[in-house]
Amino acid sequence: MKDQPSADTLSRYVQIDKWIFEVKSVRAIRVDDFGKPYSAVANFALNGNSAYIDGLLTREDDDFTREDYQTFVKMSQQLGLDTVNFDRFKQKQRVSDIVKVPPLHVAKPELKLVKV
Repeated sequence: MKDQPSADTLSRYVQIDKWIFEVKSVRAIRVDDFGKPYSAVANFALNGNSAYIDGLLTREDDDFTREDYQTFVKMSQQLGLDTVNFDRFKQKQRVSDIVKVPPLHVAKPELKLVKV
């Protein structure tokens, strides 16, 4: 495996013996503890450096929040994605959006003190 992830990223490939297993789909549930009833669900389909998120459903009167959005961004960053395509229903209308994922670590410019 050439591309080993850093400590902040998730590997999308696992090699066991002569097989490489590639993560191509992720099911996300919003819940405090695994196994408990969840309040939202979404499916991520991964293709290259992009993801398509569909099936984003929440319980009635339980909206997809800004905090939820930021969590999806963090997950996308950890998977090394460049773009994410969202399809969801908002106020009974289908909403599609393509979001550019910011890099996980933004390089800070190197500053140098120069005496004039």
